[in-house]
Amino acid sequence: MIRLLAAVFLLAVVLGVAAPDAARKPVVIAPGVTVAGVKVGGMTSEPARDRIRRAFGRLLPLKYGDKKWRISPRYLGASASVDNAVAKALTSPARARVDLKVSPTQARIRRYVRRLNRLFSRDPVSSAVVGVSGGRPAFSEATPGVAVRQDEMTKAIAYMLRTNRRLPIPLLTKSVPPEVTPENYGPVVIIFRESKRLTLFSGPNPVRSFQIATGSADYPTPIGNFSIATMQQNPWWIPPPDSDWAQDAEPIPPGPGNPLGTRWMGLTAPLVGIHGTPDAASIGYSASHGCIRMRVPEAEALFNEVDVGTPVLIVAA
Repeated sequence: MIRLLAAVFLLAVVLGVAAPDAARKPVVIAPGVTVAGVKVGGMTSEPARDRIRRAFGRLLPLKYGDKKWRISPRYLGASASVDNAVAKALTSPARARVDLKVSPTQARIRRYVRRLNRLFSRDPVSSAVVGVSGGRPAFSEATPGVAVRQDEMTKAIAYMLRTNRRLPIPLLTKSVPPEVTPENYGPVVIIFRESKRLTLFSGPNPVRSFQIATGSADYPTPIGNFSIATMQQNPWWIPPPDSDWAQDAEPIPPGPGNPLGTRWMGLTAPLVGIHGTPDAASIGYSASHGCIRMRVPEAEALFNEVDVGTPVLIVAA
């Protein structure tokens, strides 16, 4: 009997100690607590971790015009300290707002933004001379380009990751102006063959006009769009190869008798150039072998205003 009573007493003691532990409630997060905007109030640690991870892992939406796409935080190298946030939430008072620390990902984000720039940027298109209209140079339209505002785009993506927001981010771009427009194009030369005039333009605006001599009926100055290919001061005159009119001629060094004067501006038209001439009496006539003759001082003045590559447009008018 004594042993039986002792056993019952011992069982009662054991049950009395174990009962409080068995009845202990799990620790839950206080009501109204949020972690980076995610509601975790009333939850235990594991469900809270799972909810926060799923919220942070949501794809980040981006858009540009009618194009829409999504990118994962993991692809951007982002990771969040979920365990630390949950630990803090468990000890926070009701309705507390707990931050979610996101690891730095600036390098990965910048790399991704550079890729976006390669995909969506567009180079500007400069104006080019395409012909003559109304006695003036005609230009192709200059169009601006587009480039991603990379610093601002990097900050916008980093902000969405850091704040755990997933609002659509518009691709931030800027206009890139064309380098060359009609207004800043520079020198253009138009030669009016029948009128025996050469006019220098700065873009669409006339600067100065000169009287010239052009090719004879047997050797007409060609009509078309050309440009200056070579420029020489005090040039030698070299007999053109395979020319019947210069078969027995010898090269002429620089000097007063040189038929090219003191300046030569060779065109992309074969064997044709703009040059000075010691024969000022030929100016105003069709007298050359295809070249454009100018008075020596005027050829020198034009030489100082143009460059290799300057368009030279020759029209019949």
